[in-house]
Amino acid sequence: MEDDSVPRAVTPVVLHFDATCPFAWVTSRWLLEVERLQPIDLRFRVMSLSVLNEHRELEPWYREFNDRARGPARVCAAAEALHGNTVLRDLYTALGRRLHLERNNDHDVVITESLDELGLPASLAKAAHGDEFDAALRASHQAGQEAVGEEAGAPVVTVDGVGFFGPVLTSIPKGDEAIRLFQATRTLAGTGAFAELKRGRGALDVR
Repeated sequence: MEDDSVPRAVTPVVLHFDATCPFAWVTSRWLLEVERLQPIDLRFRVMSLSVLNEHRELEPWYREFNDRARGPARVCAAAEALHGNTVLRDLYTALGRRLHLERNNDHDVVITESLDELGLPASLAKAAHGDEFDAALRASHQAGQEAVGEEAGAPVVTVDGVGFFGPVLTSIPKGDEAIRLFQATRTLAGTGAFAELKRGRGALDVR
């Protein structure tokens, strides 16, 4: 019989997010649901689709998306550099709610409102249009890439120190479904021979 009096190790989980990526948003809400239901050590780090794709040939619409994504990522990097890593959780939620739920595509407004909501200095918004924190952004982005071991898009999730691109989800698992998916992800993380698993994802449906 398992001894419940023995403390269980809390699983370390790191989510590398680009605030503008809808798939990273869904994955982040799933991990927060898991955290609500069981103890995990969940931390947030910034990555950047604009950095990932800056030298790639892209469709014009996706090039524009990537170029515009740099602003929110820069602000997140600036906030972390000046106010510590723990600020990212709430800042990402404030940005993501406006970007993905309210469908506000005016990044300057989204950034300004998000900073105001959290009582963060309005001056952080200037980072979106400057390169002062680009080195910090690139370093955080690179940490996520190195966790996977090759170039990967958003989101990057590390579980028990093992990095994945994904899981990419089309809706937010809740309750037992969220826990089952997390347990499966831990199983894959602990399987040294596992490399990749993919299927069609259909239309993104945030709910």
